[in-house]
Formats: sequence, structure tokens, C-alpha cells
Amino acid sequence: MAFSSAAQFETLDLGRADYAEVTERMLQWVDARAAQAGEPDRLLLAEFEPVITVGRGASVSAYRHLEIPVYEVSRGGKATYHGPGQVVAYPLVQLQGKARDLHAYLHALEQALIETVRRFGLAGERDPRNTGCWVSGRKIASLGVAVRRWVTYHGVALNVSTDLSWFQRFDPCGLNPDWMTSMAEELAHPPALEEVKAELAARLEHILRA
Repeated sequence: MAFSSAAQFETLDLGRADYAEVTERMLQWVDARAAQAGEPDRLLLAEFEPVITVGRGASVSAYRHLEIPVYEVSRGGKATYHGPGQVVAYPLVQLQGKARDLHAYLHALEQALIETVRRFGLAGERDPRNTGCWVSGRKIASLGVAVRRWVTYHGVALNVSTDLSWFQRFDPCGLNPDWMTSMAEELAHPPALEEVKAELAARLEHILRA
């Protein structure tokens, strides 16, 4: 199923970025895509400064003690950490017709993650109880999305060389912190973040436009 039917699909690499600034730009692009038929679908890529984001399934107040910025966001799910060494990808795609199937959309994002880590020698898989990408029973990538006027936003976060000690300070996605992992943790010779970013972008574009 093709989720993106736009004539144009732009990939924007925002590099090392501030979470609040990226979120503001993301929401502006979402509104523009929803309002104007000629707007392209976009894929935003970023590596954030350390933050905790809290989705609709948890309360911000429970994470204020962590001494880094905490943001309440409109995606599904609970709390997670974003920081250096992690690739974040936000597809801003207008879903139309049969593509208005959020379960299928989430499945497609998981597939892109699975194919990305496979490219680097890891056997990624799904967990029937929890979204994301898992390797040997540990979570290597998180997933949380929102939709506004059938335009998707937020997306996925893949741990490449992320400092996993941050996850020990709270209950990431409501899970045991020991279940979190990264590509650096799983591989003797982890790839560079830029390599992973390029592969994830390619996999997402292929799956969303196929």
C-alpha cells in the first residue's frame, strides 16, 4: 500500500537540533500539508539534544525530576528519551483513501526499522504487545505517531549509539529500562550515525511510496 500519494516527497536532514524548534517547524509543515494540495509530503530527520517526551499515555509531572527538558507531546504512547546518537525520523504524509489505516501505517514504519537494522547485520523483529523494533527481545527503536487532518507527524527513534543510561532513570514506554538497547550495544563494530540515517530515510521513502 502506498501511504504517500504526493507528487513530491522531500527529505530534510535537520542535523543536531533543538526538540522544541523542530516540533514547531513540524507542526507548521503539517498544517501547510493539510491546507494545500500542492504541498509535498516530507520526511524530517534529526538528532536531538537530550529531552524526555511524554505522550498521551502518561503524565508530564512524573518526569520533572529528571533535570532535562520534558515535553508533553500529542503522539500516542508514554515517555521516551531523545538524545545524541539517536536517529529520529518524522514522516509528514497526507493519508488518503485506503491509506487511512493507522494500524497499517504503524506496521509500515516498523517494517522500515526492521529493514534498516537488517542492513547492518541485526535481526529486527516486532513484539505483538509493544510497538517498535526489537532485537533479541530488547527494544532498539521506539515508535509514536499522531495524525492531524489525516496528515501524519511524529514518527520513529532508532538508537544507534545512544547513551542507554538515560533510560535507566525512568520507565521508557512503560517498560523495564533494561529492555532498551542500541546498535552500538548489539554490534561489535557499530555503523556511523550518518550511515544509519541515510539507510532509514531510504527505507522509509521506499515503503511509504511503494
